[in-house]
Amino acid sequence: MKVANVTAPIRVLVVKLSSLGDVVHTLPVVMDIQANFPNAKIDWVVESSFAPIVRACSAIHRVIACDLRRWRKNIWSRDTRLDWQAFMDDLHQERYDAVIDLQGLTKSALVSWLARTSAQGKRFAMAHATDGSSYERVTRWVADIAIEVEPHIHAMTRARVVCARALQYEVPSTLRYGLNYEQETKDSKNTLVFVHGTSRADKEWPLAHWQELGLRLSRAGYQIVLPHGNEEERIRSDAMAEMIPNATVWPSMSIDKLMQAMASTAGVIGVDSGLSHIAVALNLPHVQIYNFDTAWRTGPIGSANETMRQRSVVDFPTPTVDAVWSLWQECIA
Repeated sequence: MKVANVTAPIRVLVVKLSSLGDVVHTLPVVMDIQANFPNAKIDWVVESSFAPIVRACSAIHRVIACDLRRWRKNIWSRDTRLDWQAFMDDLHQERYDAVIDLQGLTKSALVSWLARTSAQGKRFAMAHATDGSSYERVTRWVADIAIEVEPHIHAMTRARVVCARALQYEVPSTLRYGLNYEQETKDSKNTLVFVHGTSRADKEWPLAHWQELGLRLSRAGYQIVLPHGNEEERIRSDAMAEMIPNATVWPSMSIDKLMQAMASTAGVIGVDSGLSHIAVALNLPHVQIYNFDTAWRTGPIGSANETMRQRSVVDFPTPTVDAVWSLWQECIA
């Protein structure tokens, strides 16, 4: 596909449906496309629960929300049929010069196949799996052009490389997420978020470690705030609030409200989870905790022309409080 004329008003459809961290890691892709094609109109198909994140990105023209997870559970219901038809009507509003599947799964391949292309439009996808990432071969069958990428590559870099090779531009040295949130209160400089919740138990940090770190930070003048995404996390937040002086449990919030609240804090310390990746996207001081070495694939990375405000710490069976404390001091130095 030849798209060298950067003034041409091309239409691009990005297909990245889930999950939270993966969606956040894809935000720099649309910023890259906009930087190289200022007149591009970039649409994105994403699961409804993550749509507010995509809508908050300044480069996005239109968000096409779907609920494939929910629809699969009630595939024959009338509501599912109506919702599916509404999704198809939304998807077919445009014909795209490039449809780019950045998920590499059967569900994303289906969406790419259903999307309409322009007369010269092409469908792009990854040609193969990369280390530590899921991949299903059907995505290559659907693609007109399969993009080769390095097998050992960060998830964010992989997406940026796929799009750059599809649309024939160089990956920018600047890394931007396009999320613009203003701090709402001046008192936020002393508020620090503990992101303790994660979808996998083996990613959790011990409760005693959170308590010790919270006590140190409390003595340093910080007020700890504790978000939660489900009942189990709420119970843990309540327990941590009892252990740490002046700690506060945040109420349940929508993802867009949560992003705004996080943006108005001094920073985040958290395990490998979607909220930790949002902290990176918001350019907050942040320490990301790993119990095994997958930080090379999903951890914070900087661009060639910015100072890192985020660090990852990896150790087995789990990083020490001293290690996390030391990296936090570096992040705020």
